[in-house]
Amino acid sequence: MDGAKACVIGHISVKDPAKWAEYRSRVPATLAPWGAQLLLRGETAAVLGGSHRHDSTVVILFPDLDAVHGWYASAAYQALIPLRTEAADLDLVSFSI
Repeated sequence: MDGAKACVIGHISVKDPAKWAEYRSRVPATLAPWGAQLLLRGETAAVLGGSHRHDSTVVILFPDLDAVHGWYASAAYQALIPLRTEAADLDLVSFSI
């Protein structure tokens, strides 16, 4: 899938709204160098099948999987992970699209 775009999807349950707001305000600066853009951020309306433990979702579009891995491993994003862990429970996955 050379040249395929990629997405990161985060399923989120906020534990500390103030810390989550700080984390969210700092993430965009970590995305910009990787050509990523926020596609959506929303609250769960209903679970239509199976189970889902989180109350919100975020979807971020990247140029490719290399950009996803570069962003996640970057010093800028890695520095935010302790704050993220304090702020929310999060399942973060990447997809090639």
